[in-house]
Amino acid sequence: MTLTDLGWNEGFAANFAPYQAKGWQPGRLVRGNRITYGVLVAGADDLIEVEATLSGKVFHQAEANSDLPAVGDWVALAVDATGKAATIQACLPRQSCLSRRAVGDSEREQVIAANISTVIVVTDAGADFNVRRLERFFSIIARSGAKAVVLLNKADLFSDTKNLRAARTVAKLQTAADVHVTSAKTRKGLALIKGYLAPGQTIAFIGSSGVGKSAIINRLLGDDSQWTGSVNEITGKGRHTTTARELMLLPGGGMIIDNPGIKEVQMWTDERTLRESFSDIARLAAGCEFADCKHGTDAGCALRAALAKGTLSPERLQAYLDMDAEIKQLETRRQERKAILERQGKLKQREKSKEWVQFGGEREDEYKNAGK
Repeated sequence: MTLTDLGWNEGFAANFAPYQAKGWQPGRLVRGNRITYGVLVAGADDLIEVEATLSGKVFHQAEANSDLPAVGDWVALAVDATGKAATIQACLPRQSCLSRRAVGDSEREQVIAANISTVIVVTDAGADFNVRRLERFFSIIARSGAKAVVLLNKADLFSDTKNLRAARTVAKLQTAADVHVTSAKTRKGLALIKGYLAPGQTIAFIGSSGVGKSAIINRLLGDDSQWTGSVNEITGKGRHTTTARELMLLPGGGMIIDNPGIKEVQMWTDERTLRESFSDIARLAAGCEFADCKHGTDAGCALRAALAKGTLSPERLQAYLDMDAEIKQLETRRQERKAILERQGKLKQREKSKEWVQFGGEREDEYKNAGK
């Protein structure tokens, strides 16, 4: 296998050119714990994995955790003489990135997976099926630039009617998404997933814990790399839980990134992407009498008129309004954080200027003799 099989392309090569001149090597992160990282690089005959650590420069220049390398990232490495250890000297710009707002009351971004082509959301037609959560998934996937696919897994546990009803609901919710009914146990629909896989293509799997992500991945890998236990007969949940993100190469080509179960889908997107995800509401809102309609008690609100006619569900409208408010709040926090960082930067610069005046003028002799 070559770097091209890992997703290396002309865009990454162009961004890497300045680092190549320094004798560094390109590599792709397959796992990491913020202390050490597993990185695949080109060996003499095949890809090899090296253990890498962050250089101090990369760590200190990162303004946020999201600027640090994440699984799926391409990096520039200084590999030691043994060829088994390396230092990450730079992170190449991401061509796509799936993110959510970090859990808790925060304005921080949490990177789920980098440089992906497809995001597969795994759920089922039973207790895990949640339209509101799917709406949030679709919004962050739309911002990532990747294709959205939904698997209604564990089809063997539910009737055909229930599976079909859930599939139709998802298809109506997001027309751009592909929807498949699958069963890791019986292998139903799993052949369809291979259609999204090809050399250089990366799929990220996301969803709640216990919906069968790892069982599906086991089938694709052809072994038990992501060990799974039996299914709890009461909850229908699998007993295996993925605890860390990892990029894995498939025997037939392509890569997958498994993720720990996601309980909360905090928004990390923008108003434009939200409106694209809720295009039905955006079209209706265009008919409001006033451009700045708040869709509450404002006169001539097209959304409230649609509610009255029954052409828009109260739940979907409320989901849109909640997410819109969440995005506006996030933007406010971003601006506040930006202002704080700018003030801190100015204060540091002011202190440096004072030191320069002191040492460059009346304390010049003391500065020259410092450390003697």
